[in-house]
Amino acid sequence: MRPETLATCHARAFRNSGRAWSAKEFATLLGSAFVFAVGDARAFVLGRVIADEAEVLTLATDPDYRREGLARACLTAFDASARARGATTAFLEVAEDNAPALALYRAAGYRETARRVGYYARSQGPKVDALILSKTLD
Repeated sequence: MRPETLATCHARAFRNSGRAWSAKEFATLLGSAFVFAVGDARAFVLGRVIADEAEVLTLATDPDYRREGLARACLTAFDASARARGATTAFLEVAEDNAPALALYRAAGYRETARRVGYYARSQGPKVDALILSKTLD
């Protein structure tokens, strides 16, 4: 996928909840042999595999396509791609107050393994904890 495509989807997905990543940031990440993307212009996962560990760097779904199973399909494709690259475990970070994402990740088999207290600053209100979720890739 092109960095511009990823940046457009990411900007739409995060327009109300965080800073979207730029096409230049995506291009830099994709320039690494360890980083890969799965999905399409509607939804994608950007991840990386180093040694036997995979990390979900970001998952984005265009708001016009939410609740269609695209994020779940992207996570399944991420798992398969990560396994093909030699990963045996996967992890990600998510804001504690992101209920839809937490539900998706838990349904995909991720479990909380750590917490970063006050990690996410919010423009209004208190900081929010980051949850580190992980799972074994079968």
